[in-house]
Amino acid sequence: MEADWTTEAPAKDRRVRRSRAALMRAAVELVGARDSAAVPVSDIAEAADVSRQVLYQQFGDRDALVLEAALDLVRRELLDDLPDDERASMLALARHFAAHRRFYRALLTGSSAFALNKALTGLFLPLNRQHIAQLLGRRLDARGVEDLAAFLTGGAAAVVNTWVIEGPEPLDPEEFTGRLMRIRTVVTAMITKERR
Repeated sequence: MEADWTTEAPAKDRRVRRSRAALMRAAVELVGARDSAAVPVSDIAEAADVSRQVLYQQFGDRDALVLEAALDLVRRELLDDLPDDERASMLALARHFAAHRRFYRALLTGSSAFALNKALTGLFLPLNRQHIAQLLGRRLDARGVEDLAAFLTGGAAAVVNTWVIEGPEPLDPEEFTGRLMRIRTVVTAMITKERR
């Protein structure tokens, strides 16, 4: 059975869902294969076996399609089944980005880098906000929780982005998870330390 390539609310028409899924799958495959987000719309439409008009109707343009494909990939493959255990969830994140390195590297080094970072921050920020609120309880007000969650989410994104873009070939998810766990230990100790 073929994977469902969209986590969007069910469309009214199965054909729309199928063509959206095919376009996102084609975008991920072609961008990754070519190491560039500048894949011609006609190539993506052809690989998805739809017309260019369908691509424009459903996504507006190539950049919107590629961004939505990245977000859908993260939702489906990472966030939908994220383990509760912190190390396991960090390892799942590392494995996901290593498995799709060429795709993400193309996006993170292209014109859609800012939009991708902003959108991914929107996906991960609620998780970090919840974790910080649980960790610090009443020691921070809502604004402080929000600020710290944004700060830590952005910092983590910078570390992951650098690893995806500049890390050695092949990426080692286990080693990277160890690095993330060391950072987590230090940061947790710093933010939970009582003021003297």
